[in-house]
Amino acid sequence: MAATGSEKQGAKAFYVTTPIYYVNDAPHLGHAYTTVAGDVLTRWHRQRGEKVWYLTGTDEHGQKIMRTAEANDVTPQAWCDKLVEEAWKPLWEHLNIANDDFIRTTQKRHTDRVQEFVQDLYDKDEIYKGGYEGPYCVGCEEFKLPGDLVEAEDGTKLCPVHKRPVEILKEENYFFKLSAYGPKLLEFYEANPGFIQPESARNEVVNFVKQGLDDLSISRSTFDWGIPVPWDEKHVIYVWIDALLNYATAVGYNENPAKFEETFPADVHLIGKDILRFHAVIWPAMLMAQGLPVPGRVAANGWLMVGGEKMSKSNLTGIKPQDLTSHFGVDAYRWYFLRAIAFGQDGSFSWEDFTARYTSELANDYGNLASRVAAMVGKYFGGELPASAADGDAEKAVHESLTKAVAVADAKIGEELDFQAGILAIFDFVKQVNGYITEQEPWKVAKDESEEGRARLATILYTAAESLRAVAVLLNPIMPETSQALWDSLGAEASLGALASQPVQDAATWGQLPAGATVTKGAVLFPRLEEPKKD
Repeated sequence: MAATGSEKQGAKAFYVTTPIYYVNDAPHLGHAYTTVAGDVLTRWHRQRGEKVWYLTGTDEHGQKIMRTAEANDVTPQAWCDKLVEEAWKPLWEHLNIANDDFIRTTQKRHTDRVQEFVQDLYDKDEIYKGGYEGPYCVGCEEFKLPGDLVEAEDGTKLCPVHKRPVEILKEENYFFKLSAYGPKLLEFYEANPGFIQPESARNEVVNFVKQGLDDLSISRSTFDWGIPVPWDEKHVIYVWIDALLNYATAVGYNENPAKFEETFPADVHLIGKDILRFHAVIWPAMLMAQGLPVPGRVAANGWLMVGGEKMSKSNLTGIKPQDLTSHFGVDAYRWYFLRAIAFGQDGSFSWEDFTARYTSELANDYGNLASRVAAMVGKYFGGELPASAADGDAEKAVHESLTKAVAVADAKIGEELDFQAGILAIFDFVKQVNGYITEQEPWKVAKDESEEGRARLATILYTAAESLRAVAVLLNPIMPETSQALWDSLGAEASLGALASQPVQDAATWGQLPAGATVTKGAVLFPRLEEPKKD
């Protein structure tokens, strides 16, 4: 995505990351949910005129990947290459994700730097050799504490996430002195209360660290699909140590000091709540040990639920995003999950809810408003936007409502990551504009062919069109394709320039759309839904 001209060169970038996703299978709605949220957040900041860097990628080492590849009778590298190029990258392109980089943990730019980072910790006496015996979930690639496990009816100990039996590992490993960082982490959490969001996640982490931390096994010695430990190649680096370091290696750690200085650390790590401890405990401790700055915020989104279960391939509840985009469209897909689910909380998905919201809010409220305004400007003024005459109380109320909507949306989306509240503020304004048109009845005013009648009609339609100009700006980070279609319909590209260059924080400045702009009625923004095909 092109940068805006108002970016400050040399300033630190607003750096946002998604988790790097395991490539044991194709992506599902849960993966796309986090990635779309990051895309909306970074597009919003870009449209503020800020310098932005958005990173996503894939996690390609570890026992889970190795076993999946073996089950498919291919090498781990071949498996990863196939999934990345045929499933992951194409989906992000399909969903209009404007990431700046896509890192793969099998890339040399990553593997070399990971070895250097771990070697530095070893040289600083932060790593020692020992033995590990205990439960391990291959699905999570995580060493589990006994208290984390759930018990099946037959007494088998299960991973609470995957509901599958854990394996008992006993092997010689290298350990990072994580236990030494408990007090430092608690001090950091106290000084930075917004570091972990939402508050429930913060409370969980604080309570966990207060119980005391064990040292962390950072190597595995019973398989070889991973980055070799540089001083002992009988071991490979634990996949989570490898994975977390992508946030540093992707932006030039130990390779491009200028890039690293202007990007690192991340301002926001977007993650699923099941990987909270890795990002809020292990990752900052690793950075503290290395003398590097700690991220600004770790924001844990909830789980997407289907039938009361977390959406995942292993639970057979994984739904492909394309199943939805083929029916609702990409922009509606991007909008729905952030509008329907409060970010940070679990949320249930259903076709019925998506259909109802699409019809009510997108097609009826927003799409119909755009069509009506364009049609009336075409019918009454030959498609040329008229100049507004004197604004009355009704118009001033629209101006004030827009000012409020912009302020709320900018704060909620840009700062608080409350996408739902930000989107609702924008759509509340759309409802107000619909109400304004209903009350003013321009179709009746048009029957008055006097000079006063024509002036009043011009004011009503200018107010509506200028309101839509602001809506297109505000919704562009969320629904870029339909926002561009509306922008073109209003004739704004010719008079105001590219939509992506319009600052969201200035969207409420009234009168930007000039009289004389050519307004055309384009294709319906949100077509009526067809009935889903039934088997």
